[in-house]
Amino acid sequence: MLDNLNWWEIGALLLLALLIFGDRLPAVITDGLRLVRNLRNMARNATGDLSRELGTDIQLEDLHPKAFIRKHLLSEEDEAAIRKPLQGVYDNLRADVSSVHDDLKDVASSADLRSDSARPGTATASPSAPAPRVSYDDAT
Repeated sequence: MLDNLNWWEIGALLLLALLIFGDRLPAVITDGLRLVRNLRNMARNATGDLSRELGTDIQLEDLHPKAFIRKHLLSEEDEAAIRKPLQGVYDNLRADVSSVHDDLKDVASSADLRSDSARPGTATASPSAPAPRVSYDDAT
């Protein structure tokens, strides 16, 4: 959850929390942790009750409608029959995307000005004048 925050941002958030809550901060943290614990217990109890009622083993991740249908209503043959027509379309699309990617790499390597100066026979008329910079917007 906090993977995209660096240490300075986390420190600023902690400082902001300290300024907002003051000396009540430990009590607020304790109440928040208690709330998270209670929510986990409620979810665990609900999945246990649902598993008992349905007579099958259900995990919390299985409550997503797609996962529930895939795991409990479709057999493996049904799932394979559903995926078979789409597999060809997926393979064709993947091949097209990879060919476009290769073409773009070729175009990018041929339009790269840094490699132009290293190629023989591409000397400029005035060596003192720098070559104009090509931006990404110009190349596209």
